[in-house]
Amino acid sequence: MASVTSLTDLVNRQLTSALSATQPEADPLLRRSDRADFQANGILALAKKAKANPRELAAEVVSRITTGDLIKDVEVSGPGFLNITVADRAITENLAARLADGERLGVPLNEDAGVTVVDYAQPNVAKEMHVGHLRSAVIGDALRAMLDFTGERTIGRHHIGDWGTQFGMLIQYLFEHPGELAPAADVDGEQAMSNLNRVYKASRALFDADEEFKERARKRVVALQSGDRETLELWQQFVDESKVYFYSVFEKLDMEIRDEEIVGESAYNEGMPETARLLEEMGVAERSEGALVVFFDDIRGKDDQRVPLIVQKADGGFGYAASDLTAIRDRVLNLHATTLLYVVDVRQSLHFRMVFETARRAGWLNDDVTAHNMGYGTVLGADGKPFKTREGETVRLEDLLDEAVQRAAEVVREKARDLTEDEIGERAAQVGIGAVKYADLSTSPNRDYKFDLDQMVSLNGDTSVYLQYAYARIQSILRKAGEVRPAAHPELDLHEAERALGLHLDAFGDTVFEAAAEYAPHKLAAYLYQLASLYTSFYDKCPVLKADSTEQVENRLFLCDLTARTLHRGMALLGIRTPERL
Repeated sequence: MASVTSLTDLVNRQLTSALSATQPEADPLLRRSDRADFQANGILALAKKAKANPRELAAEVVSRITTGDLIKDVEVSGPGFLNITVADRAITENLAARLADGERLGVPLNEDAGVTVVDYAQPNVAKEMHVGHLRSAVIGDALRAMLDFTGERTIGRHHIGDWGTQFGMLIQYLFEHPGELAPAADVDGEQAMSNLNRVYKASRALFDADEEFKERARKRVVALQSGDRETLELWQQFVDESKVYFYSVFEKLDMEIRDEEIVGESAYNEGMPETARLLEEMGVAERSEGALVVFFDDIRGKDDQRVPLIVQKADGGFGYAASDLTAIRDRVLNLHATTLLYVVDVRQSLHFRMVFETARRAGWLNDDVTAHNMGYGTVLGADGKPFKTREGETVRLEDLLDEAVQRAAEVVREKARDLTEDEIGERAAQVGIGAVKYADLSTSPNRDYKFDLDQMVSLNGDTSVYLQYAYARIQSILRKAGEVRPAAHPELDLHEAERALGLHLDAFGDTVFEAAAEYAPHKLAAYLYQLASLYTSFYDKCPVLKADSTEQVENRLFLCDLTARTLHRGMALLGIRTPERL
């Protein structure tokens, strides 16, 4: 791997060098500008600090900047800004180095990378996945890919709901109605969910109607928690059957879920008593009305009463807090995590705020080991209300994904020229699932967004389909070029549209690092949309195969090629496919 220093950093270094003669700790504060490639606006703050005239100070800095191979021109603008124009040769040479680096496109690895445990995609055993499970899965998967690309080592954790009182009801029903669940190896995802639904509905009906069954079910919970062998065997049947179903849904989402990363609530059952003991011994938790709780002075409820985090209930049972705190201990002590990232509904923010503070008081989290709750907003319908079916029920995730693929098939079939029906079906899955993911990821995670399939699969606007067609168009151009191959020609002057595209291509690595550091996949999505838009402008203004000279054809093919590779890599980081033909 040969990492490439971005043009932004190169310009920053030269400006910093020029500024340091005036102020050793000066910061150029570079940003993009409509008037030039970059604008340095740190001069104003520097002049204020030095009690100098901003324009005079800016002129002094300009006199210390050497123009040539990197900076073509620099001029004073407005009250003391510096407008900087990068040389065409520098743009082309930097992009050539990126293309030569292969799949990483010259993006370096973070030398200070750590270990991040990402808690995401948390379905519940014996229950269908619905639209509410979409965002955690999609956002978490993208964040893992982005962090991995920057050099971080990520470990996935799917904290599935596989423990609790409902399993007493389900297991007791299976004891009394053996054979209701076929071995997981003998069913597919759809059949697995059908079996689970049938057993759940039947056991619930019996639980509600028969007091004696209800009492037997409650005793079964005790048997489960105490580790009774037969009870655990039937519980495992539910877990295995549910996993078959989970995998089928995640496969539709084009996501890889590793079995060893599915570590549900049950995995922490044995460690919860120790967690409670440690918290009480350290004085972090205290007894209140028989329960073991943690109080926070700044978290209060009705009548200004402190709201406690309940670690252990008065009856001796444990809840979510004990499970989450035990998970933190495991992830820090056994997985050696430096960062814990939770991709969880924003409505759980208060819970995790209390859990994290408790873990900090206990010393499990500190300056070297941090935790973040990536709270995400709600998926809304076209009416701006939480997405429901016409009957008012929560939308099944499988139904939603199937409809997205069907809509995409209509779009692909309408545009398809040389695709077979099988190819149309394959592309429809890539376009439809990509559309769903991109609509989610292009929105800031903490915001709600409207689920509008008509807009998602549109060829116009900020959609994944627009990006996928831009990529496919480039592949078509590269095929039509025949024996003429992409090649960089730094000696050529660049058209304005070529410069804009080139500068944006060079910012890919900086964008990925920023988006990963801020847990902001929407910033990468915005970058890719702008890239496709700049490519469209370049394509409209700069003939590629009919350029004025062979060298110019090769250079524009080179820009096409790097754009395609950047789109492909960026979309892959978001978990979206880029078909070669559409």
